[in-house]
Amino acid sequence: MTTATWNGTVVAESDDIVTVEGNAYFPRESVREDVLRPSSTHTTCPWKGEASYYTLEVDGQTNPDAAWYYPQPKNAAKEITGRVAFWRGVEVR
Repeated sequence: MTTATWNGTVVAESDDIVTVEGNAYFPRESVREDVLRPSSTHTTCPWKGEASYYTLEVDGQTNPDAAWYYPQPKNAAKEITGRVAFWRGVEVR
């Protein structure tokens, strides 16, 4: 089982992980809804498409843009459709 932990709290957990460029993408349904806050941040990857972000909130502390996903990934990255990845201090094991 792969877990994503931040601030001592498991925020995602799944056996169904897709790894792209060293990042573990969790199925969206395996990520705790109660810790996600929408973000207005967007970035663009030339081969994956436009990424959207979530801020994590755990025990009153926030980690801005610590999770990202591709709402409509390009064909080259279709395997990450409906998946979320983490960074900025989120430990994935």
